[in-house]
Amino acid sequence: MKSVLITGANKGVGYETARQLLKNGFFVYLGSRKIDNGLKAVKKLKAEGLDNVKAIQLDVTNQRSIDSARAEIGEKSNVLDALINNAGISGGGFPQTALDSDINTYKEVFDTNLFGVVRVTQSFIDLLKKSSEPRIVNVSSSGCSITLHSDPNWEFYHHKAAVYGPSKAAMNMYTVCLAYELRDTAFKVNAVDPGFVATDFNNHNGTDTAENAGIRIAKYTMIDQEGPSGKFISEYHNQETGKIPW
Repeated sequence: MKSVLITGANKGVGYETARQLLKNGFFVYLGSRKIDNGLKAVKKLKAEGLDNVKAIQLDVTNQRSIDSARAEIGEKSNVLDALINNAGISGGGFPQTALDSDINTYKEVFDTNLFGVVRVTQSFIDLLKKSSEPRIVNVSSSGCSITLHSDPNWEFYHHKAAVYGPSKAAMNMYTVCLAYELRDTAFKVNAVDPGFVATDFNNHNGTDTAENAGIRIAKYTMIDQEGPSGKFISEYHNQETGKIPW
């Protein structure tokens, strides 16, 4: 049975991704910053008959928490087949301006959305390297596309997020660099846009469901050796190829 660790998985897109992978035969380590919330999520999943799941306390901004999660998972198995870096924060709502956003907000958002991804990836890479088909999916956003945000004709041109957008754009570059370093291995490493999803993240203003987002992310967690690596994929905006400017 393949295993996956999903950060920030007690609700929203992370939770629905867990559901999809459980349905596809994975054992899911459900990462949650607050363990009580993770345990509640596990209880809901088990009520659906999805039993191969364990809540893991995991705060991506705290190296000690990450180390404890690594030790806990390592006690159960010396292999991890997939990592989904889903945990993320917005920085206090939208829009966000480049001149008025406080520097401490930038630091807080980057600490989760970029540095958290780096911390967790580096801490679990040894377990992932022992998998025959290791996969890393970094959950991104079409709202971090530099090309689209530079185009006055883009439908969301006037919807700027000067803190959140750069944090995810930086994460995309980290994804490309990581995929490059692992290019001669069995790893597949991609950034995936879940879509404009109605969750707590945007006060449920999205136009798509968390379930659909979970399906998209799960798909790239399960790709075979012919699948892409080092790509930014947005099937929400391009159902045929997933390719959008970035």
